[in-house]
Amino acid sequence: MFMHSVGKGEYPGTIDFNEYPYIVIWEVTRACQLKCVHCRADAQNTPDPRELTSEEGFKLIDEIYEMNNPMLVFTGGDCMMREDLFDLAEYAVKKGMRVSMTPSATDNVTKERMERAKEVGLSRWAFSLDGPTPEVHDHFRGTPGSFDLTIEKVRYLNELNMPLQLNTVISKYNYGYLEQMAELMKDLKVVMWYIFLLVPTGRGQLDACLSPAEHEKVFQWLYELSKTAPYDIKTTAAQHYRRVVFQQKTRENIVNKGDIRYEDTLTKDMASVIDGLKRAPKGVNDGNGFVFISHTGDVMPSGLLPLVGGNVREKSLADIYRHSQIFMDLRSPDQYKGKCGVCEFRYVCGGSRSRTYAVTGDYMESEPFCVYIPQAIRKKTAKV
Repeated sequence: MFMHSVGKGEYPGTIDFNEYPYIVIWEVTRACQLKCVHCRADAQNTPDPRELTSEEGFKLIDEIYEMNNPMLVFTGGDCMMREDLFDLAEYAVKKGMRVSMTPSATDNVTKERMERAKEVGLSRWAFSLDGPTPEVHDHFRGTPGSFDLTIEKVRYLNELNMPLQLNTVISKYNYGYLEQMAELMKDLKVVMWYIFLLVPTGRGQLDACLSPAEHEKVFQWLYELSKTAPYDIKTTAAQHYRRVVFQQKTRENIVNKGDIRYEDTLTKDMASVIDGLKRAPKGVNDGNGFVFISHTGDVMPSGLLPLVGGNVREKSLADIYRHSQIFMDLRSPDQYKGKCGVCEFRYVCGGSRSRTYAVTGDYMESEPFCVYIPQAIRKKTAKV
């Protein structure tokens, strides 16, 4: 994973998420030719005339850079359907930013555009692959031929030696194919397998989500896979994976009370230590080190948590991120409700705020797909 730049007297372990995000996702367009069954954006065929203009885009990049130069990801929709995409990417790279993009695997991704991405200096390219076969992936993506087209594009990126990340949304549709997917990731020479646990928003439906027990089984499996996989593994909307990693390493005596204690999670953010996956030095969560900017400039805690803190056409990104009530709430784990609010892992996990909101309507409630019972509740129950 890209490491955070060092600047302004900071080193990576001291990033203050109250001031600076670790990663910024910009939905440069909502246009896309695919019809994915889980689509967060409920994408449309043509660009929205209200999209940020090129001039507004350059200004936004300047604002992002001033927030301690976080990682920047161009997404969509299909970001390839934005005509000035590479102009924006080149502008950011020349400022010294680490830029990646997540286009849809369609005919818009030509060899020429992939070569241009490498010339511009893109840090990483990401595609989505949600099944090990055309039958599984194409059903998920709602477009026949999508699997073969994705593999074709990936092979060419391999030829270009472009660092490749593949994103997979895990749901009931592909839960039974994870072993095959892991082998395919190896064959496709990815540097990172980015796992998303489905959040029921947009076109994503609650009945397609894994059960809490299935979530836990996936996390246990991912932990074992991480020991031998030739690629990095990252999870999104699955913050409780960090808790599983801590528990597993404790059982294996990889960490002990001299390294990390339960009490430490109350006062220190130890995520980079317990995770061991060389990524953000703190537990990134929606609105807490993570910020999403829509195609029209709305600023949200994430694309999966569609609550607007402000718009960059009206306020600066820094002002919205630092002072919007939604963002401030999300950076206050002690204020979480239910078991999340008393959980000893609330600073390194905190549960998926997106899934919590999608299921309960309250982004401060407990993660509804977590099986863990916090120590505080177990002790209280034991006394009764």
